[in-house]
Amino acid sequence: MNGMIETNPLIDRLPPHLKQFIKPQNYDEYTAINQAVWRYVMRKNVDYLAKVAHESYLDGLRQTGISIDKIPSMYGMNRILKEIGWAAVAVDGFIPPNAFMEFQAYKVLVIASDIRTLEHISYTPAPDIIHEGAGHAPIIASPDYAEYLRRFGEVGAKAISSAHDMEMYEAVRALSILEESPPPSPLPEGEGKLSDAQKSYLQSITDARNRVETLQNREVTSSEIALIRNLHWWTVEYGMIGTLENPKIYGAGLLSSIGESVWCMKDEVEKLPYSIDAAYKEFDITKPQPQLYVTPDFAHLMQVLEEFANTMAVRKGGWRGLQKLIDSRQTGTIEISTGLQVSGTFTRMIQNEDNEVVYFETSGETALAYREKELIGHGISRHKNGFRSPLGKLKGINLAIENMGPRDLEAYNFYDGKSISFEFESGITVSGMNVTGMRNLNGKLMLIQFTDCTVRYKDEVLFTPEMGDFDMAVGKEIISAYAGAADFMSFPITVKPSNTKTIKVERTEKEEELIALYEKVREQRADDFLEENPDACVETLDISMLQDVFEKLKSDFPNDWLLTLEIYELVRWENLSNHLKDIKQRRPEVAHLIQDGLDLIHNE
Repeated sequence: MNGMIETNPLIDRLPPHLKQFIKPQNYDEYTAINQAVWRYVMRKNVDYLAKVAHESYLDGLRQTGISIDKIPSMYGMNRILKEIGWAAVAVDGFIPPNAFMEFQAYKVLVIASDIRTLEHISYTPAPDIIHEGAGHAPIIASPDYAEYLRRFGEVGAKAISSAHDMEMYEAVRALSILEESPPPSPLPEGEGKLSDAQKSYLQSITDARNRVETLQNREVTSSEIALIRNLHWWTVEYGMIGTLENPKIYGAGLLSSIGESVWCMKDEVEKLPYSIDAAYKEFDITKPQPQLYVTPDFAHLMQVLEEFANTMAVRKGGWRGLQKLIDSRQTGTIEISTGLQVSGTFTRMIQNEDNEVVYFETSGETALAYREKELIGHGISRHKNGFRSPLGKLKGINLAIENMGPRDLEAYNFYDGKSISFEFESGITVSGMNVTGMRNLNGKLMLIQFTDCTVRYKDEVLFTPEMGDFDMAVGKEIISAYAGAADFMSFPITVKPSNTKTIKVERTEKEEELIALYEKVREQRADDFLEENPDACVETLDISMLQDVFEKLKSDFPNDWLLTLEIYELVRWENLSNHLKDIKQRRPEVAHLIQDGLDLIHNE
């Protein structure tokens, strides 16, 4: 299983720019401690969430093949998710927001395959397999919610981002990686001299936190991706469903956090009715949420999503949509009223007195498409130096070029192979040799090619014959503007996986020794052992080995509580209970985790 990328047909049809984010799960790299962390969180969550989670959660665990006792494999998940029309892939931590959304649009769950450390068992700022696998996956067993998730991805993938968004993404990714990674060596308790490695580690976290805080405090206009990310946070991640008086949990962030799933039900956390207002409510990923939004049902989520989509440039187009693309400084697409789609980096527009766009420009590689398919001969090799075109009606003619039939075109001297000069209502003039035109499926002209062409606006020359052939877009107005290319195959992959990689720390000999102890105990209650020994009880356990492990724990790893708890689950020795009481007194920060584990065992 190690090094393989398990697949299903939904993964096979993903475009290359998404497939680059997929990585092997490397299941063999999970240690027995990782498995114990998964098991503790899942047992605790399932016990508690059965009372407070949406009704589809427990059934979803079964339908998606997620076990309480061991970390799920991508192979097993994809085999079962295939039956409900979804798939799952492993990735390396946070991926860019638009890519994350696009995966959802393809009905593919993105799962960060790393798992939180024992030190961060209650909550981790980094995405991990507990959050993704045990949080997101079960709820998609609900058809209504699964369709909301897919539609959200479809809308979110078109949301226009800004340069600030990408800075914020990289900063949050770097901070989450650092905060989840263990220090170079155990930090000394109390006063003591730190090693250079420890100082560097702590300084790196401080710098990363300061970077995120600086970006959060920067005054910028929220982009579409920032607003829709807020909606995603308050629904998919931290959403509640039902009534304000009796809400249930469905958000993955709550379902996967043994701390926040309890915290969110308290009266201190304000419950608000979910509406489009949530798009304008910022969040802090490093802190428990002071308020949460409650939707009456999953259908209401879709209603709010469509309400927000109506505010986006993908539906409104116009000068505001084009301005968003110009501000983003990233590849985007405008669609003109004839259906012609122009994809590239937009740099300029000219507006008339009514703010209508009468001219636009891109710089660098640009491609033209129709219905998300690149027009033959109009890829980036032809338009490597950008694309520019006037828009609108001709001066003195009520009929737009796009609405002209063959006789109209003839009447206004639009002959192939003939020289022509004409002026738009905006004052832009075009003079050149009309070579040919390209029509859409309805027979309307959407592109006219000229040679020996000059385009002027007032005293400015916008295009000269020395610049080559002039391809003029035909259309009255921009009806849509959105992130990314119309045809994703038009461009080489430009958005790459982050250079900030998750940290793989070499384990010390002492850590390997502790892992080996966990493994010995795990073998006593592993699934295959119980299947082969259905009548297993204390008499069938290796009591001598468990005693030896416990003695080793007390002498060499006195602060480790989870393995003692796992042994206590198998054999209720009083000395184990006393040792756990001692740890609770010495380590009050984990006392509640120990007590919760004991309560689980006693209740079972």
